[in-house]
Amino acid sequence: MSTRAEEGVSATQTAPVPDLRDCGPDGCAIDWLSSKRHSAEIDDMNAFTRFSLEQGWGDGLPVIPPTEARVREFLAANSRHPDEVICALPPLNAHCTVEKIVINAVMAGAPAESLPLIIASLEAMANPDFELFGLNATTAPVVPLTLVNGPIRNKLDIPYRHGCLGGAPTPALAIGRAIRLIIKNVGGQEINVTSQSTFGTPGRVAGILFGEWEERSPWAPFAERRGVKGDAVSVYGTMGTMNILDTTSQSGPDFLEMIGKSLGYPAANGFSPAMPYAEIMVAVNPVWAEIIHRDVPGLEDVQEMIWNFSSLDADYLTSKHRDQLENLGRVIDGRVYLATQPKDVFVVCCGGTGGLHATGFHTFGSCLTQTRAI
Repeated sequence: MSTRAEEGVSATQTAPVPDLRDCGPDGCAIDWLSSKRHSAEIDDMNAFTRFSLEQGWGDGLPVIPPTEARVREFLAANSRHPDEVICALPPLNAHCTVEKIVINAVMAGAPAESLPLIIASLEAMANPDFELFGLNATTAPVVPLTLVNGPIRNKLDIPYRHGCLGGAPTPALAIGRAIRLIIKNVGGQEINVTSQSTFGTPGRVAGILFGEWEERSPWAPFAERRGVKGDAVSVYGTMGTMNILDTTSQSGPDFLEMIGKSLGYPAANGFSPAMPYAEIMVAVNPVWAEIIHRDVPGLEDVQEMIWNFSSLDADYLTSKHRDQLENLGRVIDGRVYLATQPKDVFVVCCGGTGGLHATGFHTFGSCLTQTRAI
């Protein structure tokens, strides 16, 4: 997928390829870049973007030409062999090599320092329990959410404060886009071909990637709770973002009641008879988090309260819907629960200090969250 300029174009377009470690940590005497080369005009970004769409590589936004020089420079900043296979990505189950990852990262504009994070995210998504095949092929508007923990948040300028889900200007946005391009171009997620997504979501272009505001969180970092300390990523299959507004509550229990009741709407995937289990993730701003922790110190209690408040009276559903859930054993004392168990309610702290809002991330339903060290 890397490109080279047409022969005969000006020297400013065909800068000499630097002598970099493009084939592995120790260098080599041959070119290990194995991707097919394409001749393309690269001085006109709009023209190259059109070319990328014609070739099936683009996502509709402007892309940076992944020239040999750019790909080699990106590789030289890291210590990974270009032909190293990281994982296989469905639905095509294509081998995802470091070279392919770098090509797409260059196209997206991601910084070279982000390669370890991208690799860890892809490894997590490739775990069979994450069920990436279903995520990629379904009719639902589901996208992998990537949550980042550890000092790498600051190194890569991963947003975790004000506007962390969109609007904060940071190069980290290109990291989320790179992951999406890899899923599309290597995994083979193609709308109306391998993906039957009815509507889709903006997250299928830019991705959803943000950090946890660990310094303001009253709880241990999310990845640490899952057994991974320090730099880590967690991937979660989400249907998108859901705003939860509360301008009235003053206590932890009141905030938790509003959050839980807001999450529990009948058509959420977590209530679907087609889904055998479900998780739910909630992002709480640091102002609310402090109040919640003051009044409900135990995180397990916080999870259980959200779990209970997000449940629905089974009679609120249509009779056929209720009958199907009863046959699955999911109606408990007349109620249906959004998440399988309280432990499947994931609470994280991030966002601005203006308060007033939480964000819900509804699950696809068949994806089990995965966490990996970076």
